[in-house]
Amino acid sequence: MFMHNKRLQYTVRVAEPNPALASLLLEQFGGPDGELAAAMRYFTQGLAEDDPGRKDMLLDIATEELSHLEVIGSIVAMLNKGVKGALSEAAMEEADLYMAINAGGDSHTQSLLYGGGPSLTNSSGVPWTAAYIDSRGDPTCDLRSNIAAESRAKIIYERLINITDDPGIKDALGFLMTREVAHQKSFEKALYSIADNFPPGKLPGVEAYANLYVNTSQGEGDATGPWNSGAQWQKLDDIAGNLPVDGGDGQASVGLDAAEAETGEAMKARLGSNLAQDPVTGVELGAGPGAGRVQDRDLGGASDIAQARQMAAAMTPPAQEQ
Repeated sequence: MFMHNKRLQYTVRVAEPNPALASLLLEQFGGPDGELAAAMRYFTQGLAEDDPGRKDMLLDIATEELSHLEVIGSIVAMLNKGVKGALSEAAMEEADLYMAINAGGDSHTQSLLYGGGPSLTNSSGVPWTAAYIDSRGDPTCDLRSNIAAESRAKIIYERLINITDDPGIKDALGFLMTREVAHQKSFEKALYSIADNFPPGKLPGVEAYANLYVNTSQGEGDATGPWNSGAQWQKLDDIAGNLPVDGGDGQASVGLDAAEAETGEAMKARLGSNLAQDPVTGVELGAGPGAGRVQDRDLGGASDIAQARQMAAAMTPPAQEQ
């Protein structure tokens, strides 16, 4: 059961309305790294959690994220106060009102469609979606995802702080940003309180592949570091010479019964390519200058651009003198 306290977790002080800034701040209201996404992620994880300590932590943080949603939503509402009243009461001339609601970003949509209230969208007007929630029901997997989510949210708050000079907004955003740091610390402690938390899940990795680094991007810029060199790594540079890595023939196969094999061969025969033919296609029928080589004709390509331009100029009627 929830009970709402009418006092915000952190005081919101907005110096003056700014619909464009309000539009940008919606990123942390209804965006993928915003407070609603965080609350829903941690609530669903907490409800399914069997460990009492982690369950309590997840529900605590999820509930606090809802309070953060209220803080950021209140900032958005305050930033839209001026234009909300002017639009509702037609208190300005049409041209001035048009300019006011088109302050920048998605501000016109926020004013017209949502009446200046915080909408469950990101800063571009894309509606919030449960697809932002990437929980998998395994704590070692989900806690790592939570750590990454808090890190992303912290970076977004940094960027929002950098685009406003309103001291009250900077102060509130700084509080929200710092709470992301605190939550990350809690998630880290919870993760490392699980013994043998890597790799995620129960099944162990296959030893032959767990220490293999495959150098698939070769050439200028190839680099070595602790991620691919040292005693714990076997670095594979000759990729083609070591395929397939399992020692098989590198082909896909499936076991078919006699009827399935016969049907497959009939389909293969019916849909096979006739390599003895070179059929005339729409390319040949419509080919013009620049089409390249088509059935015994070479109509040119990039090297014939100048010639094509000359042909086009010759076909263009001269402009008539006025």
